[in-house]
Amino acid sequence: MKKYRFPIIVEHDDDGYYAYVPTLQGCYTQGDTYEEAMKNIREAIKGHVADRLS
Repeated sequence: MKKYRFPIIVEHDDDGYYAYVPTLQGCYTQGDTYEEAMKNIREAIKGHVADRLS
């Protein structure tokens, strides 16, 4: 399987953490903790790339 690298931006506010990938339009998620947001964005990236490759 080919590996890809994408920059991830994580922002924190009063509601938790918001993560997105600027190079993948529409690829974003959130989480109550930093760790949860990172887990969620990794899953979102996998789904986003799989959708684009199919």
